[in-house]
Amino acid sequence: MSAEKEERRLLERIRAGDREAAEALVEESYAPIFASLVRLCGDRDLAAELTQETYRKAWQALPGFDGRSRFSTWLYRIACNAFVNRVRRPLRAVSLENAGVPIPADPAANAEEVLESSETARRLRRAVLALPEELRFSVTARFWAGQSVSDIARHEGVTTVAIRKRLRRALACLEAALLEDLP
Repeated sequence: MSAEKEERRLLERIRAGDREAAEALVEESYAPIFASLVRLCGDRDLAAELTQETYRKAWQALPGFDGRSRFSTWLYRIACNAFVNRVRRPLRAVSLENAGVPIPADPAANAEEVLESSETARRLRRAVLALPEELRFSVTARFWAGQSVSDIARHEGVTTVAIRKRLRRALACLEAALLEDLP
C-alpha cells in the first residue's frame, strides 16, 4: 500500500476514534518532523518542544484537515509555523546564576549532531531562515522534510511548475547568500 493511501486509511480510523491508528500515524511521522525542526532551529531540545507543539496543534486542527495535501505535508507546515512563531517571540530572561559555568560537551554526540554544530550548517540555516516565507517553506519542505514537489504544490494550492520555480529561486538566493557570507 502506498504511503499516501496508508495515511488516508489511518486518518479515517483516527476520525472514527481509533487510538492505535493515531499512535501509528505519530510513530510514522514523528522522526521526519523532529529532524526537520532540528535542521531549522539547530537545537535538539527546542526541536523536541516544537515537535510536541506541532502535534498538539495538529490534533486540535485535525477535524478541519480537508485532505487536499498529504497529512505529512500539512503537518510539516504546522511545524514550520510553530518554529517561525517561536522565533518571532521576544526572548525570555535567562537566569544568570550559573553564568560563566561552561556546559560540558556531550560525549555521546553522533555524526549528525557534529554536522549540525558545524559552521557550514549554521551558515546554511541562517541563509535559509533569511529567505521569504514562500521560498523558505518550499525549500525546507522539499530538502529538509523530503516532501515531494507535487505534495507541496497541492498543499500550497499552486502548480508543480510554480513550486519548481520557487525552488530554483530559493537555491539561487541561498547560493548568493552563502558566497557573500564566505570568511
